[in-house]
This record gives sequence, C-alpha cells and structure tokens, in this order.
Amino acid sequence: MSSEALWLFKQLNLHLELEGRFQPREKGLSLIEGAAENENTLCPRQRNAKVEDLWSLTNFFGFATETFVLAVNLLDRFLALMKVKPKHLSCIGVCCIQLAARVVEEECNIPSAHEIIRISQCKCTVSDLKRMEKIISEKLHFEFKATTALTFLHLYHAIVLCHTSERKEVLNLDKLEAQLKACNCRLVFSKAKPSVLALCLLTLEVQTLKSVELLEILLRVQKHSKISDSDLLYWRELVSKCLADYSSPECCKPDHKKLVWIVSRRTAQNLQNSYYSVPELPTIPEGGCFNGSESEDSCEDMSSGEESLSSSPPSDLEGTFFFELKPKPKWQTLS
Repeated sequence: MSSEALWLFKQLNLHLELEGRFQPREKGLSLIEGAAENENTLCPRQRNAKVEDLWSLTNFFGFATETFVLAVNLLDRFLALMKVKPKHLSCIGVCCIQLAARVVEEECNIPSAHEIIRISQCKCTVSDLKRMEKIISEKLHFEFKATTALTFLHLYHAIVLCHTSERKEVLNLDKLEAQLKACNCRLVFSKAKPSVLALCLLTLEVQTLKSVELLEILLRVQKHSKISDSDLLYWRELVSKCLADYSSPECCKPDHKKLVWIVSRRTAQNLQNSYYSVPELPTIPEGGCFNGSESEDSCEDMSSGEESLSSSPPSDLEGTFFFELKPKPKWQTLS
C-alpha cells in the first residue's frame, strides 16, 4: 500500500471515530419529522425549504460545497437541540451560513452582515444576527468544524482513485457533490451516518458505470468502515429515490448559478437602504431545549420573514447530475 493510501486510511479512521460527535440528535430530528405545520412548530417542509435557501446563498456568494454542507450540519445540530418557531428560522439559517463561511472561506470572500441580510431578505438586523450567533455558538459548544458526509465523500473518492487502474475522470466528484447537496435538502438524511450516506452515493454512481473493479474497491472500503449491508441497502434506496425525485422537472430546485439581478434605479436604492429600515427586535430570551419533556421555545420573541430564494430552475451543469436515476414504484415517497 502506498504512503498516500496509508495516510488516507489513517484520516478515514480518525473521522469514523468523530462522526457521531457531529451528528444531529436523532430524537430532536424525529420531533421535527413528526411536527404539524403551524406557526408554533417547525416542520420538515420548512426546514428543507431553508436548506434550499442556503444552497441558493452558497451559489450567489460563490461559496464552496463544504461551506453549504457545514452550514446544514450546524443548522440541523441546532434544530435538533432547541425548539424553534418557523419565524426564527431565517435568522438561524443566515447565522449558520455565516459561521460555516468563516470556517471554510477566505476572509476576503465572506460577505458583511449587512450584505447577507439584504441578499437573504431575512428581515432581521445585525444585532439580531449577533445575538442568534451567540446562542448557536454556545449550544454547539463552539464546535464549528465538523466531520460530514462530504468529508467521507472526498476520502472515499481519493481512496478509490489510489487503487483503481481506470481513468481518473471516470468518477466525477462534482457530480457526487451535487447529489449530496440534493440529499442535504431532505431532513431524513440528517439521520444517516455521514460515512454511510457518502458510501451510498459512491456505490450508486459505480453501479451506473458498471465497473467491477471500482465496486470491489468500495466493498473493501465498506468492510474497513464497518458499514453493514443492511444499513447500506436501506439508505441507498432512499438516496436513489431522492435523486430520482430531484431529477423530475416538477421538483422545485434552488438556483445553481450565481444570481444576477436586473433592477430599476428606484428598486436598487430600496435594496441598498432596506436594512436600515428594519425595526430592532426584542432581546432573545434563552429558555428551553429538547429534553425528556416538552419545553418552551428558546427564541420566543424574535420575528423574521421567510423569503425563499429557491424557486429558480437549475443550471445546465448541476441539473444534469440528477437525470440518470429512475424511481422504483415500490419505494415510498420521502417526506
């Protein structure tokens, strides 16, 4: 085994030990999954729509895939800990993308708080963001760097390339990353182990390539990662169904290009000054968390708007990554 392969497996072992530490609490995710849609309770549709907004913001600002995936991880970890009302979700989402950008992006590429408020249309103030950021940071114990499915996707991809005799470009990492982002837009995949979710995406892609050699390598990776056949099969079917659904023209997707706005001079002036006209919101009280009993919301007095950025069609580049899978009728529709 080459020195590069040995280093990759060492990294893999390290992240396999860490992945549980950065996975959202399953009990909290289940409470969101079972929630009815109303003004007092966060439901899966609202969480998924907010993640699509983060995807659009990622593309608008030219952030890396790692920034988006990390932002979703921070969001889900926080939502699985705290009871949150839908009206607070915009502010929380913007805070998560800001925190993720600070970890991943160059400082010169990180937008100001004023700019991200204006572009996201989250209808909160800079002071609101600072207060919310403090709450999120404390609840997540300031652990912003995380082991995610993207971590394993990159490691598995590199390991495969180290051991294959096939052309390096056969396994398209950009395509795999785009498919992972689509899975991140479904709450159910936050329950999957990151290592399992990443391996599902790779095995599905290798199946479409019909490469025996690549499949044998992934089987060795699966054994090394101690992923059971039953777990892999269960999540692989859900991933396949998700990607097939996402390829449907009826599916509303976030914009996969940098947004270009063409506006009148009057509208431009309103946009430029809009954040100055937002009223100050009351102080955020810290109250309940998800625990053994139901508790009150931790952000009771905050209010924020929900303006979606996710209604635009996909670009030709990322959109084509989802059209190779067809749904099987026996699979249930994902919520």
